[in-house]
Amino acid sequence: MLKDLRIVVISPELRVQDPSDTHALAQAERSRSLRIVLLEHGYNLVAVLPGDGFLSERLTQLQPDLIMVDAQSEARDALEHVVMATRDARRPIVMFTNDDDSNNARAAVAAGVSAYVVAGLQPERIRPILDVALARFAHEQALREELATARSELHELSTALQDRKVIDRAKNLLMQRQQLSEETAYARLRKTAMDKNLKIVEVAQRMLDVADLLG
Repeated sequence: MLKDLRIVVISPELRVQDPSDTHALAQAERSRSLRIVLLEHGYNLVAVLPGDGFLSERLTQLQPDLIMVDAQSEARDALEHVVMATRDARRPIVMFTNDDDSNNARAAVAAGVSAYVVAGLQPERIRPILDVALARFAHEQALREELATARSELHELSTALQDRKVIDRAKNLLMQRQQLSEETAYARLRKTAMDKNLKIVEVAQRMLDVADLLG
């Protein structure tokens, strides 16, 4: 259920020091409206945090399911803090901003933002925005897992091929120096590995190292 999600909002301070600062006033009002909309519609808003250097520790404590970034001119700074804070524990990120620059939108998505929303938040848009953010995040996570699996399999294949080369070299060395058949040479490597509680490739590598040392 969407309303069971633990949501954290990253937002600038609501208190405006200078009453004549119309930008700060507008920003504070927009941030206040976002919180009211979430609470009035039953969403689980667990905290409102500043986008600062302590964000990572706070998110670790709160363990939110989704992060909303409310930012305007401070969008880049706030996003940098959020990206750094979620680097090791990725979460869906929804960013609300008045910045309609397409370059900034592309940069935000590339940095890990799941949904980039321009020009405020109407109550009826909450659910579709969260649906899109969660779906996009799940899709990207699946792609990351597939890529990680492919890399792991490639690494394992490469390691297996390297191990096979080492074993074949050691086997050929035994065949040449002791006039053994291929089957007997491999059996000797395997027995030595079992006796010493080592992998066959470890025995093979040690044998090659000794042969290289003795010339």
